[in-house]
Amino acid sequence: MVGTPLSNLLLAGCCIAAIAAVGSVFELSSGQPDLGVLATSIILSLSIPAAAALFYAAVKVARANQ
Repeated sequence: MVGTPLSNLLLAGCCIAAIAAVGSVFELSSGQPDLGVLATSIILSLSIPAAAALFYAAVKVARANQ
């Protein structure tokens, strides 16, 4: 299966959101996040659903264009 440009863009966004989530978890577990606990928590709480939504959208677009 070959992806479409839109599905590839959505997957790239998913990867960036997942990396932000993992980085936020490590920052929060260190005890002193560089951006502060509040900002890092907000990034974490936004990046997890964003990664899931972007992945779902990428799969949906790729299946529609098979």
